[in-house]
Amino acid sequence: MTLSEVYKSAVRHAIESDPRGTDSVARYLEDRKRQFDDLREKDKEFFDMESLSNPYADTRILNGTGDEEITAALVGIDIETPELLLADNLRTKGARVDAVIAHHPEGMPYSNLHEVMSMQADILMAAGVPINVAEGLMEGRISEVKRKLMPVNTSRPVDAARLLGFPFMCIHTPADNMVAAYLQALFDTNKPYALTNIIDMLMEIEEYKDAARSFCAPNILLGSAQRKAGRIFVDMTGGTEGAKDIFQVLSSSGINTIVGMHMSEEHKKEAEKHHINVVIAGHISSDNLGMNLLFDKIFKDSNVVVTGCSGFRRIAARNFA
Repeated sequence: MTLSEVYKSAVRHAIESDPRGTDSVARYLEDRKRQFDDLREKDKEFFDMESLSNPYADTRILNGTGDEEITAALVGIDIETPELLLADNLRTKGARVDAVIAHHPEGMPYSNLHEVMSMQADILMAAGVPINVAEGLMEGRISEVKRKLMPVNTSRPVDAARLLGFPFMCIHTPADNMVAAYLQALFDTNKPYALTNIIDMLMEIEEYKDAARSFCAPNILLGSAQRKAGRIFVDMTGGTEGAKDIFQVLSSSGINTIVGMHMSEEHKKEAEKHHINVVIAGHISSDNLGMNLLFDKIFKDSNVVVTGCSGFRRIAARNFA
């Protein structure tokens, strides 16, 4: 496979698993095309042309032409300069490393992480939140994340990959879409009765078992083991943590339990205030599950060898729910 084929396959499978639905994604891409067409000619050179076919601003080829043939890849949850130096050291010792793939975004995709967050409004609408409320709450949070990222030096690992000669890409929201869809389908199908049953289901999944062996097992953040799970909302995609004020409207919309990767203390206090149960599946373990589900699809008919680092463990051969 070429690097471009890996990239395009990741985007295609992400769209298929997008919680907004493929029609909503298509409308988003149509709107991007209109935005481009309406630009003045002198402004078009600064437009992100990839966004016309890829709705996930946090997923891009960071270094390379895309034509590079990939037979072996080093993959990590976070890839920064130390991991790229590791890849160079492995290559020096005779290991084959054709490309380096990160989950978390770097470079331009990191700078533009806030652009992915708008999808959360449509996800919340699907959960029963009025779209005007969802969009209103998300606007402030998106602006906050944008401001926080403005001073960050996001180009360091991209420059390192260029200087070391490694094709480099990041796959963020596509993997998050996969894990969110997988777990939502699991809970919708099996309808766990109590929070303890949610934990039991998660602990049947190898990535969460692996995390438990490192004392990072799924846990109940809010609620108790025997509390009824009720209606479950898997909150694991859309860039980063959303608006803290959303819990009141989620509760009013009939959501009883949130299953997430992580939750800040500020968000936890708001969820507790509105009596929402929260189960934390785990951050790195959920990222592992999403990447593994995606790789099961991308590399299904290929012989690409994936070597894990930086928190990633390749666990293959799983059926997507």
